[in-house]
Amino acid sequence: MQSGNTLAAPKFKNGEELRTYDYVVANPPFSDKTWSTGLTPSNDPYQRFKWGEPPTKQGDYAYLLHIIRSMKSTGKAACILPHGVLFRGNAEAVIRQQLVQSGILKGIIGLPANLFYGAGIPACILVLDKENSARQSIFMVDASKGFIKDGNKNRLREQDIHRIVDTFNHEIDTPRYARMVSITEIADSKNDFNLNLPRYIDTTEPEDVQDIAAHLYGGIPARDLDALADYWQVLPSIRAALFTTLRSGYSRLTLPVAEIKPAIFQHSEFTAFQQSAQQHFDDWRQRITPQLNNFDLDGYPKTLIESIAESLLNSFKSEKLLDAYDLYQHLMDYWGEIMQDDCYLIAAEGWVATTRRIIETDPKGKGKDKGWMCDLIPKSLVVNRYFVAEQNALAEKQGELDTATADRIELEEEHGGEEGYFGALDKIGKTEISARLKEIKTDRDALDESAVLKRWLQFTELETALKREIKEQNAALDKLAFEKYPQLTTDEIKTLVIEDKWMTRLSIAVQGELDRVSQTLTGRICELAERYAMPLPQLMDELTELSARVDTHLKKMGFESIGK
Repeated sequence: MQSGNTLAAPKFKNGEELRTYDYVVANPPFSDKTWSTGLTPSNDPYQRFKWGEPPTKQGDYAYLLHIIRSMKSTGKAACILPHGVLFRGNAEAVIRQQLVQSGILKGIIGLPANLFYGAGIPACILVLDKENSARQSIFMVDASKGFIKDGNKNRLREQDIHRIVDTFNHEIDTPRYARMVSITEIADSKNDFNLNLPRYIDTTEPEDVQDIAAHLYGGIPARDLDALADYWQVLPSIRAALFTTLRSGYSRLTLPVAEIKPAIFQHSEFTAFQQSAQQHFDDWRQRITPQLNNFDLDGYPKTLIESIAESLLNSFKSEKLLDAYDLYQHLMDYWGEIMQDDCYLIAAEGWVATTRRIIETDPKGKGKDKGWMCDLIPKSLVVNRYFVAEQNALAEKQGELDTATADRIELEEEHGGEEGYFGALDKIGKTEISARLKEIKTDRDALDESAVLKRWLQFTELETALKREIKEQNAALDKLAFEKYPQLTTDEIKTLVIEDKWMTRLSIAVQGELDRVSQTLTGRICELAERYAMPLPQLMDELTELSARVDTHLKKMGFESIGK
């Protein structure tokens, strides 16, 4: 690595010539306004500006031309530049035309705005390739909408990066995302070598157009149902089960809106779809489990995640309605949250479940023991697998406590308020209740109040007893779990981590995606049904009826005579 002025005094040279490379990757400063300092572009010793001189206050193409000059005849390069290089005019338009006609520009990847610190504007990646410079087209990807908000910046997720790489490497034409564009189209009079991606890729979502005829005469437009074609390809009979023809081009629901979701969820085709997706997950799980079991001391976590993540992605690419990249992101998110730390721990220590005390230090430096934990295997996993009976007994006791608490609260609400038995007390507590009972002990008119207050005490005593039992059972269960850890075999630890911890979490993610499919379809059908539920004539009739009822009420109140 060398520091200096790349354009005015390049460091990487062979004698007096620029050194050339097989691969160049660069992220030069955006729109450098001082790029020509110390440099005379018209008399450049390295002949970088044969295609034209970039604007004095806009240095993006200066860096790009330097990169092109630094590539071998078979060299490849990728350079991040502001999106403006694709469409700005004047001197840059001249250079851009030369770049396109040279055949060196292999592709363009549009990125979201606000990705980089200090630069909120959108950026793009220009991919260059001198080896195949006879190309007659440029592959364009508009990935500007694939990101997640991260604080005050945007960030590419793992799935966004993977989708970009897969689409670009395999040159996959994808509606509203990517397409191969001929140089002839780029050069025609309409485009005139303007490379602005929206000219070639329309990323706008189809407009949800209101149907006037449906509002007037009722029915759900066939156009809107046809737009759900991806669902009907997988669930063809569900459309027939939910809709019947009302008239040409319009349908009506055969079920009440409230029954749509159960009808979809319980339909045999949706069940088959779920089973197919679950089978894909089970097959993937079976394939990678030996790999996870074989991961051990001195293993390479990054190699492991790359392998199993690619396997998951490939497993679901053929599954319709599910986005394989969404499932891939679930795995990568879990990897970042939990699984990565687990794997680095295993690589450092092996498959061991070591417990440690949790010591909390106060501001005075005094430590307090807050219990124990195990980084690799949470206590809940050991309890769920080995101490189910004890956990159920504890849950049952907690249920009894919840019931007793609810009964006490209900009693307080029933006899609360200013006129209630508890209303006269400064505070509802054992001391106050006992004092009040002593006060009314001989009052024959206070028998009902006495009974209520005694019931309150009974509930309170029951709660106290149950809390004590729960505390004792919790401590006993905690002791059982703590003593179990040193007894765990390597195989048991692997089962707890791989099956109970990792795979359970990922299985929940898959189920969540399946639920999303059902909810999305249901939501859209309900939206259409409610939109066109009441045609205009029916609304007018209802308005007339309501107006007549209002007039009747006004007449009863004498409004008519006042008006006259």
